[in-house]
Amino acid sequence: MRTLLTLAAATVALLSFSAPAQAAPPTIDPRPTNEVLGATLKTLARQSHGRIAVRSIGATNEGRPVWAARVGHGPVRIQYVTQQHGDEPLGTPAAVEFLRTVGLPTTGWHRWLLSRVTVDVIVRANPDGHVRDWRYNFDPDAVPEFGEQGKGYDINRYHNPTLAPDDNPATEAGHIQRAYTEFRPDIVIDYHMQGRYRDEQGREITASVLWPTNTGVSPALVDDAKRVTVVAQQSIDRLAGGNVSQYPGGDYEGIARNAYGLRGSASVLLELSAIDDEQSQIRAAYVAMLAVVQTAADGSLDRVDPARADAIPPRGDPARGITD
Repeated sequence: MRTLLTLAAATVALLSFSAPAQAAPPTIDPRPTNEVLGATLKTLARQSHGRIAVRSIGATNEGRPVWAARVGHGPVRIQYVTQQHGDEPLGTPAAVEFLRTVGLPTTGWHRWLLSRVTVDVIVRANPDGHVRDWRYNFDPDAVPEFGEQGKGYDINRYHNPTLAPDDNPATEAGHIQRAYTEFRPDIVIDYHMQGRYRDEQGREITASVLWPTNTGVSPALVDDAKRVTVVAQQSIDRLAGGNVSQYPGGDYEGIARNAYGLRGSASVLLELSAIDDEQSQIRAAYVAMLAVVQTAADGSLDRVDPARADAIPPRGDPARGITD
């Protein structure tokens, strides 16, 4: 099993950099509690001597903080969002290890990287849903268009650009909207999880990706998002042994992928499949985070042919005989 250190070195070497010297534990807790997550982020901030800044972007309906962490001071702005759906956890530990890798060491590579990019990570956007291991936030008074009455709202349907944060019934979506407006990222990647699927050759799909599909998003931004999609797909396939497909997503403007494309960012969805090897999925998410940041920092992202995204194969059918 590859450690995150090995994957970081391989990712960087593939992109012609000197590898960062940062160890990470070979086994990552896939579902840290909210309390452990908060404590870990604060420890990273302390250990980084200010390079990682941790803050709460607001509280949930039950009073839990929604944590965000920022690292870097460069002109290219990248925002990662994890776990809008509380029962889709694996992007969160990947984000913690990403912050550890880029924010703690002080090598020349790290100093160069952080001078070129600023990365803002909303780490576990839905703490209340995480506690209950369900998709929604917690709002027993909810009578939602998207969600479940008496349980809560589906946060990832409430990013509509015309919906003001103060009027947003999905509390955590309003927090994300405010964080987005304050940061104004060039790139947004929203990490989710899906079931299990196979491609036409019978090989299991490990992740799926998609760019904005709402027709109101400018063609130039769609191309930019496709470039990001290609980098994420290639990094997972080549370095994490993955098999990435296109996600069959819709064009509703309230979905983060579409909403933040409409607002001016290269916005991408990345869905990790719920396969048995959760450690490999955490590593895949981590590798994609690192690869996108690196290619954005050195400008090679701009040279990716967006047409390569259209060649990513479709997701395929549900994997029969596998229990999700």
